[in-house]
Amino acid sequence: MTSEETQTLNLGHFALTTDQRVQIRQSAVALERRWHGKINVETIERFMTESIDMILPNAHITTWIPVLVERLTDDRLRALMRLESTRTDLNPSVLFLCVHNAGRSQIAAGFMRQLAGDKVDVFSGGSTPADGVNQAVVASMAERGIDISKELPQPWADEVVRAADVIVVMGCGDACPVYPGKRYLDWELEDPAGKSVEDVAPIRDEIERRVRGLLAELGVEPKTGA
Repeated sequence: MTSEETQTLNLGHFALTTDQRVQIRQSAVALERRWHGKINVETIERFMTESIDMILPNAHITTWIPVLVERLTDDRLRALMRLESTRTDLNPSVLFLCVHNAGRSQIAAGFMRQLAGDKVDVFSGGSTPADGVNQAVVASMAERGIDISKELPQPWADEVVRAADVIVVMGCGDACPVYPGKRYLDWELEDPAGKSVEDVAPIRDEIERRVRGLLAELGVEPKTGA
């Protein structure tokens, strides 16, 4: 996508600053390069505008909107590729869902990425995304050598739910999407919101135990030394 081609990305009706518009257009270029030859420009632009629609209504801190748009769009494109693939040897995919995508689901996704590497496609989301990841959770994961400080809460998307082989829900109840035929796991876990780093540790360790158990069920060996 050239700088001229990005002019077709219609951002006119969105309440965005000039800087945000520039950054989103730059993200469009980055996504097109990433997905070149796999997904056409029109689909990328459509997904980007839809992602903005999903994010803007609930965005209280607008600084991260361009980053969120790019990440959510990229997740949706990854999911789309899975949905349209005819391959039978795709990696298993797991979606972790909680209310705010700021604590439990971020811990689970962090452990899954660390333990499985590229052997599992990992997604996470929230029914009502928070403005940022719980800092006690960030610190607790850092104690285990896992950096989630750059993660941002984001909503779940239809394509991601449909592309997931396993959907792990943690406390979002009726707000979590239900799709017939999907494998759901309901992990009843204490919410780390408002807790100290010390008090988050037992929740973190229980989530790690469950993630390791899920990997075993999926037939995925954790990375050496993990």
